[in-house]
Amino acid sequence: MSKIHLAFLWHFHQPMYKNVIEQQKGSYYMPWVRLHSSRDYFNMASILKKYPLVHSTFNFVPSLLWQIEDYLNNSATDRELELSLIPVAKLSSSDKDYILRHFFDANHTTHIEPYPRYKELLEKKQTKKRFTHQDLLDLKVWFNLTWFGEEFKQGEVRLPDSNTITVKNFIEKGREFNEEDMLQIVDWQYKIMGNIIPIYKELQEKGQIEVSTTPFYHPIIPLVYDTDQATIDKEGLKLPLRFSRPEDAKAQIDLAVKYYSKVFGRLPRGMWPAEGAVSQSTIHLFAQAGLNWIASDQGVLQKSGKYGYEAYKPDVLCQPYRAVDEEKNSAITIFFRETKLSNVISFDYQGYKDYKQAAKEFIDWITVEFKGDKDKILTVILDGENPWGTYRQSGVEFLNALYKNLSANKDIITVTFSEYLTGNSQRGILAHPKHTQTRVYDLFCASWIDQAGSLPGNDLGTWIGEEEKNKAWELLGLVRDDLDRKGINPDEYPEVFESIYAAEGSDWFWWYGSDYSSGRDAQFDILFRNHLKNVYLKLGIQPIEKLKA
Repeated sequence: MSKIHLAFLWHFHQPMYKNVIEQQKGSYYMPWVRLHSSRDYFNMASILKKYPLVHSTFNFVPSLLWQIEDYLNNSATDRELELSLIPVAKLSSSDKDYILRHFFDANHTTHIEPYPRYKELLEKKQTKKRFTHQDLLDLKVWFNLTWFGEEFKQGEVRLPDSNTITVKNFIEKGREFNEEDMLQIVDWQYKIMGNIIPIYKELQEKGQIEVSTTPFYHPIIPLVYDTDQATIDKEGLKLPLRFSRPEDAKAQIDLAVKYYSKVFGRLPRGMWPAEGAVSQSTIHLFAQAGLNWIASDQGVLQKSGKYGYEAYKPDVLCQPYRAVDEEKNSAITIFFRETKLSNVISFDYQGYKDYKQAAKEFIDWITVEFKGDKDKILTVILDGENPWGTYRQSGVEFLNALYKNLSANKDIITVTFSEYLTGNSQRGILAHPKHTQTRVYDLFCASWIDQAGSLPGNDLGTWIGEEEKNKAWELLGLVRDDLDRKGINPDEYPEVFESIYAAEGSDWFWWYGSDYSSGRDAQFDILFRNHLKNVYLKLGIQPIEKLKA
């Protein structure tokens, strides 16, 4: 019986939250880069580091890494951070209103209710009782405190730069915090942010992990390439006026490769296209950027080719494929994730009372369903930050149980994607070069997701087709066309195109329309429009009429 090669990819992503051009305080509309840094980005590597036999891939979107560096190097801040640092006595009425609206923005079950004082403050807000000076100070502390990773809450954690951090004393104190406590907590947030890139570089140099990347601002590459190729199959949807900028799609990929090389001192070998969105027409963009592999979803494989592929069969799904563009003389390896195994971690296991049982079920599932005498690589790809907000203790118990069991399992060997392709003789892993790979024909134009309410099967309707989403594409197109008319090009005006590329990010289109709501949809709309307005601010000219409102 052949061992099952299991390849995890944990994906980290935040859109460009920067509000203005200038490097000034208050420039980030939302605090999620900073808060996820203290809960997820560092801890995901720190937990894995304890299990050297477990190999994994982590994917960072460049716009996320850029924002982390902006906090560290350019005194960047966000509204929540500013209010956290302003002494309560100096807060205005509008400041206090903002705090009461947004400083409970965490999962109530896992991040508020376990902490008596935080729960008490939430109940006080819900019953519309007046908040005292001390209540507001305790709320500011708890909002920041609850976002720390569980390891920091339980004891001391040693960082790569030799700093040691714990917030256990603050957890135990619970209430009656002072302004110095708030300052200390923020200082530790920055120290953790400063050690995120170092810990991933360390583990990658050791060979335990691979760090992959995504097109710079997380755009849906097939849509930037040509919206007329979009797959939408929900009743009532229609495509917008055509937006087709292959040169932008190429730039987003090339900028990601360049930025990754600056940060990690080496070229990336792999890329998770934003939302796993791929198409036959974009294969050459990834291949020509010097990448060895990309990845997408089982549902994309199922709908590729003239008749589709039987992607439900392990022998069909669990192999590297060769995606080819003969016209462009380009080819690249593509992996397809197993959808159910990926989604069960994201959406199901957090409800288990016993996370050790959840980890056991996951491994038993793999062993029973995927073991055989044929060489296989089973791909599991999922969000590496958002699920942990719904797990007790931010998923630490589950991840420890999962990695511990995988370390001891004789039937499964965890690999990075590049490790599987190039081979690793020390671990008994054979090479799987491109010429030995099965070709996937007519790569289907879709993402990892099937739009809610659409016909069965993966598509791109989450980002296009509804009236509100289409208006955003058309507004983007108007600005992009205006630059052409004015003779503005990326070689002469790279900063202008940074704003265009940021506006091409997927998140704005995800939150437009009726299918999803962020709770901060108005802010996402402002951010999208600001990116387009910044095109004109950087040129020192008036924006088009539709942007003036």
